[in-house]
Amino acid sequence: MSDPIVYFTDLRSKVGYNLLDKTRKLFEKSGFADHIDEGDKVAVKLHFGEAGNTAFLPPMYARVIVDEVKKAGGKPFVTDTNTLYKGSRGNAIDHLETAMANGFSYATLGAPLVIGDGLIGLDYITERINGKRFKEVKIASAVYHADVIITLAHFTAHELFGFGGVIKSIGMGGAAPSGKQELHSDVLPVVDSEKCTSCGRCVRWCPADSINWKEGEPAQIIETVCIGCGECTVVCTDGAIEVNWKTDIPALLEKTSEYTYGVLKNKAGKHLSFNFLFNISPDCDCYDFNDPPFVADVGIMVSTDPVAVDQAAIDMANRAQGLAGSKLAELDAKDKFRSVTGIDWEPLLSHGEKIGLGRREYVLEEVE
Repeated sequence: MSDPIVYFTDLRSKVGYNLLDKTRKLFEKSGFADHIDEGDKVAVKLHFGEAGNTAFLPPMYARVIVDEVKKAGGKPFVTDTNTLYKGSRGNAIDHLETAMANGFSYATLGAPLVIGDGLIGLDYITERINGKRFKEVKIASAVYHADVIITLAHFTAHELFGFGGVIKSIGMGGAAPSGKQELHSDVLPVVDSEKCTSCGRCVRWCPADSINWKEGEPAQIIETVCIGCGECTVVCTDGAIEVNWKTDIPALLEKTSEYTYGVLKNKAGKHLSFNFLFNISPDCDCYDFNDPPFVADVGIMVSTDPVAVDQAAIDMANRAQGLAGSKLAELDAKDKFRSVTGIDWEPLLSHGEKIGLGRREYVLEEVE
């Protein structure tokens, strides 16, 4: 089996040939238009950026891909999923308002914005994968039902993953909030009786009937019955069932690879992955701020192999010049992402390769 190809372009541009042209050229070079059938519903998966963050991928890059999908006969929509944490994207209303404030709209994208897991994150499909960490995963319904997925990932460092690229964007970003809870922790949720208003909403949504509740009294989770699905943390609007962020890092990385495998399981030959390596922040775009980039801008890359395109991105970004005045203390560190975050990111890629998500060996083909 030959190594997958990762197509790469640097960020040099000139009059008549700008970075949007280069993005279009990468899409054409990938040959992916031939994988889009007439009428295919195409999910263009990206990150709309948290309110206050300015490092996220600007919408004009997504517009390029939307236009190319239309030319190929597809029906594109631009999507992301609701967050587990209580920021500006925790439900579809806030999420869409944040997206529009950050410049994402039908006018700028030429395609509708769809929050993949619905109004409050409860619209998902369970996919069987029989992995090491998960037997089944919870995929946002719009992502699952799309015929094609094209991922546009802004490559950054990340305090839990070491780096955030395509696999994190697909795996964590394609999961419903209750799936995100399973990714982050195996610890069962607990009800804060002082915050509980006895509304009974968690009882109605619990798929395991694991909550004791009497009207007027705080709910109680039966630990011996609870399956740890996280549905109650999603539907509790009073903050009485807090998200449990207890995370074993190697487990989280392996889980995320398995979620990515689940998202792409029904997309054989129908997924394409971009990494945009510029404005490379020391934290992900989920924060309501962004610290200065810690390595020099690198370029843009694309592949049909999510493992290869992330491996290529981490390789090239680690070889890039460290930037003074940033969070990176050791400017010539061999692994700049590990230096900034302290995280061993290897399990994300090694487990992904092991389960057949992709390959870490790749051929880099430069596109001018």
